[in-house]
Amino acid sequence: MRSILIIGGGLIGAASALRLQHAGVRTILIDPGDQRRGASFGNAGHLGPEQVMPWSTWANVSGAAGRAFGLGGALDFRWRDIGLWTPWSLAFLQACAPARVAASHAALSAILEDTMPAWKRLAALAGDAGIVRDHGHMALWMNPARADAGLKAWARTPVGKVRLREWSEAELARYEGVLRARPAAGLFFEGPGQVRDPQGARDAMLAAFEAKGGEIVTDSAVRVHEDGRVDLASGMARQADALLIAAGAWSRPLMAQLGVHAPLIGERGYHVHSPEHAWPEDLPTTFFEERTMVVSRFDSGLRATSFIEFGAPGAPADARKWARLEGHLRALGVRFAANPQRWVGPRPALPDYVPAIGRLKRAPKVLYAFGHAHLGLTMCAVTAELVLALAEDKAPALDIAPYALERFG
Repeated sequence: MRSILIIGGGLIGAASALRLQHAGVRTILIDPGDQRRGASFGNAGHLGPEQVMPWSTWANVSGAAGRAFGLGGALDFRWRDIGLWTPWSLAFLQACAPARVAASHAALSAILEDTMPAWKRLAALAGDAGIVRDHGHMALWMNPARADAGLKAWARTPVGKVRLREWSEAELARYEGVLRARPAAGLFFEGPGQVRDPQGARDAMLAAFEAKGGEIVTDSAVRVHEDGRVDLASGMARQADALLIAAGAWSRPLMAQLGVHAPLIGERGYHVHSPEHAWPEDLPTTFFEERTMVVSRFDSGLRATSFIEFGAPGAPADARKWARLEGHLRALGVRFAANPQRWVGPRPALPDYVPAIGRLKRAPKVLYAFGHAHLGLTMCAVTAELVLALAEDKAPALDIAPYALERFG
């Protein structure tokens, strides 16, 4: 393969573009240029090799009602988008079958095993080894009774090769001066990491991509063709030997143009971000279990993220969710700006929570990499290496059959 067009400049597209261009494949990246559009901009920065269990399980279904937004939880459905999430939810329920869960667990375990080494290879390729922080992450409880239940639950949960250790009272004292009260318990995950800044990581990849001769076209793909041609919103068209569709939650209509059903949905998250804070640099990414909220410190400030909102990728934001995030921070005593930056964006979720990575059987010039849900940042480095192997017709480092989009029929 001499040339490839990549549709989508999020973390998956950017990492793949850098890998391909570095390997000598003439790569053109097509992206609308709106940094805030997708999950690549607004994520929590967490690199999570421990996320080996799919969300599509009967345990999650049975507990869904208690996690509803109306009851103080993080789970919500946009009723105006019922036509989107109803068929997706039916496919999700099918993915909860024990055999499907076992297959999804195996697929996630395989692709997550090399997370941190792959990210360090990607960071070196981007010319910024300091992108990645090896500081693990923390699950924190403020209520003793909930802490006891939470610790027992995590003890039963597969986490791949990540090691878990309960923090001592002395270690929990590190949160004094950061939170209003000392946590009741904390579980440290040794092995995961964090990027120094999600958008900074993407910017570094794209800068290195262009420095290696890659081309970025600021435009939107309106039509894709099996022969490697893309029609753009500007009225122009581009042609290459192959296409890579990596448009996140917006990949579904592009695949439909090729006669392929991609059961994607926009699983939207929200964040608030404050340049003003008092969070120490050495405190790891912290998940407040009772509030289903992640707090991460970046070079650009402190970020709190939460919510799983099913609906159309570009739907208007629900301001109540930002208000709740800010309320959580005030209740915990976290120093934060009175008027923080606010963001909402869609995670591209497939019903079995396993990404789609491969080459279309019915259109061999079309490659795809999307549907990484909450793990796009985590998986982008490994995904880029798999995409390169596909583009060069080489054997990938792992069996990619479980990620084939054709598994949905």
